[in-house]
Amino acid sequence: MDNFTSVTTFFLMGFSDFWEIQILHAVLFLVIYLAALLGNLLIILLITRDTHLHTPMYYFLKNLSFLDLCFISITVPKSIANSLTNHNTISFLGCVSQVFFIFLLATTEIILLTVMSYDRYVAICHPLQYEIIMNHGTCVQMVASSWISGGLNAILHTASTFSVPMCGSPDVHQFFCDVPQLLSLTCSYNIGELLVIGISFVLDIVCFVFIGISYINIFSTVVGLPSRAGRSKAFSTCLPHLFVVTLFLSSGFFDYSHPLPKSPTPSDLLISMFYIVVPPTMNPFIYTLRNKDMKTALKKLLMNTHYLSN
Repeated sequence: MDNFTSVTTFFLMGFSDFWEIQILHAVLFLVIYLAALLGNLLIILLITRDTHLHTPMYYFLKNLSFLDLCFISITVPKSIANSLTNHNTISFLGCVSQVFFIFLLATTEIILLTVMSYDRYVAICHPLQYEIIMNHGTCVQMVASSWISGGLNAILHTASTFSVPMCGSPDVHQFFCDVPQLLSLTCSYNIGELLVIGISFVLDIVCFVFIGISYINIFSTVVGLPSRAGRSKAFSTCLPHLFVVTLFLSSGFFDYSHPLPKSPTPSDLLISMFYIVVPPTMNPFIYTLRNKDMKTALKKLLMNTHYLSN
């Protein structure tokens, strides 16, 4: 088998060989990308402009929206361009960059979601100490720690993935540089990357357990609240976050744990598309449609825009 360690181009898998289907894919991805782009930008704008949203919870939400914005921008625009040009290639440096930034942003987001669950735990279970525990300096340190952890994990994955010689045809059976597909191209088992993936799974499990413990305490406290309005407000801020956590972790776990078939099918593309595309697109709708404060800020923004236009 030919060794292509010094390869300059990878060939990505398209959704179809028919030009009409490629155009349909490009249009669909463009609509989804614009929805994710506008939704996350809107959240960032609302939280930045409205002083009532300058709290730890919305500070973390603004960072989450920025992560989602970057996460979907790594792969989708390139996939759209490939479909429109019927040229499904990516450079070696581009592939390395995709792997690095996917793990950087995904790991950072998982840790940030864990931090957000802790924020809700302190706010509901220890409200009198909330401002002391979740002060601005602590929030900044938590976000910075999330980014640093994501960067270290991304460096480990990227270095281990591309450290082993690859053989045969450089065809990646995915619409982006997905690590499981890249591992299938190596000349031998990549023990280093498999070990790093194992460490990532342990990190995900630890985060999930921490989030689960936080919400067990949160719901125990919420059920005991005497005020129905208080229970409703607590659930309205916690349930969307819990749904986002479940959606992101379950889709990512399924993408990296299911065995690769010998002949990849379009369904394999859809599985990874769900992991890459759906959470960043759904998060803005989840957090804005069920959040009273966000809806109020949006109404104020629309009223101010209408007033200025007149």
